[in-house]
Amino acid sequence: MALHCIMETVLKKRTVLVYVLSVVLSIVLAGIDQFTKYLAVEYVKPVETISLLKFGDTEWLNLTYCENTGMSFSLLEGQTMLLILMPILLIGLIEWYVFSGHAGRTDHIIAAAVVAGGGFGNLIDRAFQGYVVDFIDVRIINFAIFNFADICAVCGGIYFCILLVADEFGEGKDKKKKAAEAESGSGDAQTSGGTGEQSDENA
Repeated sequence: MALHCIMETVLKKRTVLVYVLSVVLSIVLAGIDQFTKYLAVEYVKPVETISLLKFGDTEWLNLTYCENTGMSFSLLEGQTMLLILMPILLIGLIEWYVFSGHAGRTDHIIAAAVVAGGGFGNLIDRAFQGYVVDFIDVRIINFAIFNFADICAVCGGIYFCILLVADEFGEGKDKKKKAAEAESGSGDAQTSGGTGEQSDENA
């Protein structure tokens, strides 16, 4: 009984530790995002564009300073209050999902923390500056200029969706396996019953 209580205490503490680490991870990612934006302001803004990767006359990757007052591709441009409220709501939902116990697995919590970190990084920009600093400019494809926080939000979201799909697939597979085992067990029982009846008749 005492050992059972000790094990429950250890598991609870481990769960709390995972939750605390998820918050720390979100803050660290937001901090990295703010640091990269500081470097962009200090070193990229004065020259506007820095070429990082170029093959011949084709530019593949640049650092280009951009102040984005909207979302990606200039959606909701100028709607500062709405763009502040949206990430606050998103971060609130993520933290509720994590701390309410709905995120039953550590990898779910990590994915949610990465998304929250990205949202928090851009939220700081919008709350204090009214715009988000973007600087990663992929020239090889026609894509919007983005930042480290965007990478966190997108990659974390994709990873989270993959986990959900994998879980659904795994649950479906387990259900089929259990159904097959149940049918096999039922068939064995019927066979055993039939053999017993034949033995009684022979007797």
